[in-house]
Amino acid sequence: MDRDLLRQSLIFHGQSLFNKLKCEQTENPDFQAVVSDLSKATYESRGEEQDGSLVEQFIARKADILFCPSWKTANPHEQEHEDEEAGEPYAIMPPVEVFMELPYEERRAMIYRDLEKGDIVVGRINNIREYGFFLTLLCMAGGLKRDIEDLELSALCHIREIPSSSSHDDPLSYYQVGDLIRGGVKDIDRYQEKITVSLHQACLSSSLEHIKLGVITREELPIHYSRSVSAASDSSETYGCILTRCHGYENPSVVEYLLEKVGISDTHPPSMMRGLQCKLFQEGDFASVIRKKQSASWALKCVRAGVDHFKHGRHVEAMNEYNKALDIDLNNVEALVARGALYANKGSIMKAISDFELALENCPDHRNAKKYLCQTLVEQGKQLEEQEKLVTAEGLYRRALSLDDSNPEAKEAMHNITETIQEHLSSQHPLRVQYGRTGGGGPWLQRRLLQGLCQRHPR
Repeated sequence: MDRDLLRQSLIFHGQSLFNKLKCEQTENPDFQAVVSDLSKATYESRGEEQDGSLVEQFIARKADILFCPSWKTANPHEQEHEDEEAGEPYAIMPPVEVFMELPYEERRAMIYRDLEKGDIVVGRINNIREYGFFLTLLCMAGGLKRDIEDLELSALCHIREIPSSSSHDDPLSYYQVGDLIRGGVKDIDRYQEKITVSLHQACLSSSLEHIKLGVITREELPIHYSRSVSAASDSSETYGCILTRCHGYENPSVVEYLLEKVGISDTHPPSMMRGLQCKLFQEGDFASVIRKKQSASWALKCVRAGVDHFKHGRHVEAMNEYNKALDIDLNNVEALVARGALYANKGSIMKAISDFELALENCPDHRNAKKYLCQTLVEQGKQLEEQEKLVTAEGLYRRALSLDDSNPEAKEAMHNITETIQEHLSSQHPLRVQYGRTGGGGPWLQRRLLQGLCQRHPR
């Protein structure tokens, strides 16, 4: 483990992180090799803030990955400016805020928040004084990519920040109003909203020092800025239209190029998810499985909301929630069972039976689906008995007993109808066997289903 990086993290977070590390990394030999040195240092306590505690828990669990000195398996490709000139190996797009309606003040505040020393900006000279010249900033050209021409931002380039080819020449004599200038951010006052730029290469950050500063032509303006101007002048220019026209979008090697650019190895991705740190992914790591789990979780939230409506007699709202759950997850067992119970109470016995049966197809051992289907079949059988369709009712009781052979209501109903059929046979009365229209679930069924739902989905 990178000892210096680990020590810096401990100095920032304090003793609480060290205690969590000792618990989480107790079996990690790399951590045990440095723990004695780390324990000699003293760390200040930062208090028990909930957000900080969660961050510390994450660091402690992922310490073997976060502090591994070789997690970055490739060197990032830094020649961004040269890449653009070399033929656009990937799609260079205007900043996404160009296609969004963001408030002026909010965008302006974000620029002063995000702009850093060493960043590159492009501007147009609007005024020249004896102590330097002022720029109207057009865009950022290194690091962050932002188009800021409409924000009316000004920056000063002081005369001492302008290189001179001779000690006797006036540096300002080489510049005139209207020139396009590429410069580096020398200083930024976020409170007074003042920006100072420099044309000296030394002002740039190490990752951008290869980019030349000074006067540029219109052809040298960043590609993203030129495309932003085009998008701003034509309302039909959508993000998708511009993307599909980019040469880099059609590059068959764009994925490999971007992986190399950000310094990620395609064979050993440095992911915080341990399952993604190798090529041999488990079945549970694939998007289809993860999506199925997410859908089941979202559907279950709808089911809980529906059950709450059901318990308070709001049946329309409950049905809407169950249908929403089944739109998210077509075969969600809990949603099918809950909707079946609601159908039964509304008198739609056949729809209820259909939902319970579908739930059992997806989960044959689901206890509530079996119980509710058994109760509904018994209730339907009793209604058929009243219509003297005894043989059909007997079939429903047999089916209920096949689901739960110990169900007392089904056993009693089966016993009674057997005796009734025997009496009919002995008296030679004809029996009607066809199905007929059934009425709604009786009070007994409503009480049983509501009781079961409340137990299954407590508030």
